Amino acid sequence: MRPKTADPATQLTPRQMQSLKLIRSFQVSRGYSPTMAELASELGTSRSTAFEHIAELRKKGLLSACLGKARSLKLTSKAQRLLNHIADQSSNPYRDQPAGIPLVGRVAAGVPIEAIEDKDYLSLSSYFQSSDDTFALEVKGDSMIDDGIRDGDYVICRRSKVADNGQLVVAIVDEKEATLKRFYKEKTHVRLQPANDDYGPIYSDNCRIDAVVVGLIRKL
Repeated sequence: MRPKTADPATQLTPRQMQSLKLIRSFQVSRGYSPTMAELASELGTSRSTAFEHIAELRKKGLLSACLGKARSLKLTSKAQRLLNHIADQSSNPYRDQPAGIPLVGRVAAGVPIEAIEDKDYLSLSSYFQSSDDTFALEVKGDSMIDDGIRDGDYVICRRSKVADNGQLVVAIVDEKEATLKRFYKEKTHVRLQPANDDYGPIYSDNCRIDAVVVGLIRKL
């Protein structure tokens, strides 16, 4: 079995990595490499220290240069691959992390049950069958508090133009106001019913369904 090689990025000191990035930045933005004096200035160090960093990078096959020639530093293909890899990781820092929260079993809210740990991951996208039609909204207000929906909660919604009577929906009233209510289709109009006695129902003949609510998230 071939031994696993170390990640090249971990074999560089922070200053060596900074030097490599500075050289590429010079080449991309100005079309030429920095001099040793310019590199030292950018690093905030002495020319001799900057030279040591360059020497180490050359030993590791990341830089090439023509001795005695100014601005001759050049990134090798190995260096280009390394910097591209780092850029990819930075643009997606969660790529190698599990897409969800660890789900380790069940807990009783009634009669106690046997504690059995069964490691898995709970992902919102898989739990709610995420697609372009699924989205979340933060709840502002307490008109649905008797349905257990509080100010600051997040409702998971699925886009839909229709809803069954009694279904929790996001409705658009008069083409401008969005509201979270229970939907009821009556003879001549729509009734949007709150779940708080401090609020009255909304009656409208100009109402459209934007989404139905399929879940709720609360941060305790």
